[in-house]
Amino acid sequence: MEDQQEEIVTIVAIGHKGDGVAETGSGGLFVPLSLPGERLRVTRLGERGAILEVLEPSPDRVVPACPHFGICGGCALQHMAEPAYLEMKRQAIVAAFADRGIEVEVPTPVTVPPKSRRRAVIAVQRTSRGNVAGFRERLSHTVAEASQCVIVTEAIRTALPALARLAEVLSFDKKGAIFAVIDTETGLDVTVMEGKLAESRRQEAIPLALKLGLARFSVGSEIIVEARAPIVHFGKAAVVPPPGAFLQAVAAAEHAMVAEVLTAATGARRVADLFSGCGTFALRLAETARVTAVESDRRALDALERAARHTPGLKPVETEARDLFRRPLMAKELAAFDAVVFDPPRDGAAAQAKEIAKSKVPVAVAVSCNPATLARDARYLIDGGYKLTSVKAFDQFLWSHHVEVVAQFNR
Repeated sequence: MEDQQEEIVTIVAIGHKGDGVAETGSGGLFVPLSLPGERLRVTRLGERGAILEVLEPSPDRVVPACPHFGICGGCALQHMAEPAYLEMKRQAIVAAFADRGIEVEVPTPVTVPPKSRRRAVIAVQRTSRGNVAGFRERLSHTVAEASQCVIVTEAIRTALPALARLAEVLSFDKKGAIFAVIDTETGLDVTVMEGKLAESRRQEAIPLALKLGLARFSVGSEIIVEARAPIVHFGKAAVVPPPGAFLQAVAAAEHAMVAEVLTAATGARRVADLFSGCGTFALRLAETARVTAVESDRRALDALERAARHTPGLKPVETEARDLFRRPLMAKELAAFDAVVFDPPRDGAAAQAKEIAKSKVPVAVAVSCNPATLARDARYLIDGGYKLTSVKAFDQFLWSHHVEVVAQFNR
């Protein structure tokens, strides 16, 4: 095993995962919980360092809001003052576009308050002291207790003991069980993503989930018990997402992003919503325009369709289950639309962006949680004749290195 070495370093930047970066004679060194300008005594193992002593702290260093910070790996930047933190995220977007030769103005990101994250992935691990529910420690499979977490909603935070109790009826490996938890308008929707429920324990799990007050409890895509339909509203539409569904992590951030998308699509009579999920944008767009929602997850489209059918006053909503990575909507198919919205996963939508670039759609709106892939896709659109008219940032993932972006392109 490589020996640890002690040295003095100066942090020059924040890396793309939130760690401080020091330039040393043997290459870059990544130091968690550090800030630019700080002089540190660290212990080094390979490319990673751990702080032994802060010799010269940054003026931007603040007391973290959460007592779990530094152990729990859920947050990386609670020790950074808000103005510097938001500027770092803004600059990350500017730099990603600059790498693609695109000069862009980015306002300060829209912020969200603590205790607002309604969607979280919670790990539960067995220990000699009983089950522990929380988040992984930094660079570890060990689960850190998170009873005083300041990120998730109070409903999720106070439910951590219930998830630990629920894990007792599951079988899982030493890394732990994984729950996807959504704080819906009617209660918590809990889905086991990693872990198994034996048939012999099903009848134990059902009353336990009911006793714990969950709206719905599922294992994978199978609903075990539903006390109440878990409901979220997308505009007028009440949606019951499938188990483990993707939703925007913070409702306030979602509303702000939706406002940008709706403004960009003003006047459009027919809109394509690509990577539509359960209808975050599609169902709101349908209040004024005919919408075609395209998504690879049939369960998500079923939820979208049900909501559309039961919501009076919407324009027609059509859906198509389609893998847009392998089979993007072609330029000829896009010709029918006045606007196109696309909200892909972190890998972006290279194939789809190339087809949009070939099309004559007047307005394209990209929603992304990865500035690097967004900038790549923007390059395709700009090279195809679009003008980048607006870039807005949203600090949806509080105190992490992630940032959400909405970009508008016009012909």
